[in-house]
Amino acid sequence: MKPGLAECGSCPAALPGSPAALSPPPSANMKLIVGIGGMTNGGKTTLANGLHRSLPNCCVIHQDDFFKPQDQIAVGEDGFKQWDVLESLDMEAMLSTVQAWLSNPQKFARAHGVNVQPGAPDTHILLLEGFLLYSYKPLVDLYSRRYFLTVPYEECKWRRSTRTYTVPDPPGLFDGHVWPMYQKYKREMEASGVDVVYLDGMKPREELLREALEDIQNSLLNRG
Repeated sequence: MKPGLAECGSCPAALPGSPAALSPPPSANMKLIVGIGGMTNGGKTTLANGLHRSLPNCCVIHQDDFFKPQDQIAVGEDGFKQWDVLESLDMEAMLSTVQAWLSNPQKFARAHGVNVQPGAPDTHILLLEGFLLYSYKPLVDLYSRRYFLTVPYEECKWRRSTRTYTVPDPPGLFDGHVWPMYQKYKREMEASGVDVVYLDGMKPREELLREALEDIQNSLLNRG
């Protein structure tokens, strides 16, 4: 997917074994921005994809689509290309994409080839998925819900080792850069008082999806 593009859905069928797709209150007239954040390889994309299939009038923006070109990524004092810092991302472009959705979510969805779901024309949900969602101040207050997935260090390192990236990880990157940067930004997030809902990335994906869906459904009902 090219930077700045979003995936949209008009509430396609839920995955086998997953909770039934949600329907908002009939009189709903609302916009929800939901953050799916947390550590690398914590299960963010899997959860975002599950929510995307299950929620009405839902679009997804992936933070990874806003990485700057490789020749613009600096080499840090740790000797590694600084992919896991906020400066590696074009966050202004990401914010502009979110603002385009906010200004007219129906137009935004249709511009991406999606017909608004009949019966829920005034309820729209935007999922933002990424590893540094809560470190960019202009975005922090836009979320209706902020989820943060975590897994233990050893599990995270093992999952990372099984992934294939466009730019392969050089030896020592995880311990020398990825994990220290994750800890740094998590500490800063907690120190700044950002309110997040922690999710255990070790749980079965169906359980995590059900947990998030029920929470989002409650948010819809409370706003309806």
